[in-house]
Amino acid sequence: MPYAAVSALSHAGLLREHNEDSLVIGPWTLCATETRNPQLLVFPLGAPLVVAVADGIGGQPAGEVASALVVRRLAELGPSLDGEDAVREALESCNRAVYDAAERTPELAGMGTTVAGTVVLEESVLTFNVGDSRVLDASDGALRQVSVDDSPPLPPGRRTTSLITQALGGARDFHPVTPHVRTSPLTVGGRYLICTDGLTDPVPEDVLDALLREHDDGRAAFEMWRAAIDAGGPDNITLALVRIGEA
Repeated sequence: MPYAAVSALSHAGLLREHNEDSLVIGPWTLCATETRNPQLLVFPLGAPLVVAVADGIGGQPAGEVASALVVRRLAELGPSLDGEDAVREALESCNRAVYDAAERTPELAGMGTTVAGTVVLEESVLTFNVGDSRVLDASDGALRQVSVDDSPPLPPGRRTTSLITQALGGARDFHPVTPHVRTSPLTVGGRYLICTDGLTDPVPEDVLDALLREHDDGRAAFEMWRAAIDAGGPDNITLALVRIGEA
């Protein structure tokens, strides 16, 4: 019987006072708090399984509120995410929900969040993102990014930027979003890394690739987190590693 094993953790890092990241794995959410150890959850394939991270926009109010709102909404909508159109509609709904919440509570005005994730179906995997949180495919022995960074072009010699060109919320007035969504075949042994930029900014992709070649599941999640901490832990670190197995 095929299954999806998901190893995940979330941590504030070394420089931030609190964690503005949130995480959803099926019906389970972790909102703006920390895990002391990687969490492992296993699901039989069948109903759509959503796994996603949301990174509250720093420097603006209530990023943790926006990220928590989005993952909770995705947890509710998860069983209905059976195709690309459903995922796009869900992300557009999340965007409206962030703006609606900010309109009801003036101190939340301008809050926003990125989001990135997968939906595991019986025969395919949907990947999606808005913003610069990432989904990377480690299925073929070489790590490759399958999400699309919503960031302006980088100047020569620069690897990262804190600027983003779209997010869920993040402005005073409503702005629609254009989610990035794609479909890939489901393969036993397939692995997907879903993470906020607190992992990918300080840790180069070749380092993540090497760690994923050496480790799997919770140990891989721990070693990637430790690499971000060893690199200074400048931001909140949230990651989920999805592995497709067969019993």
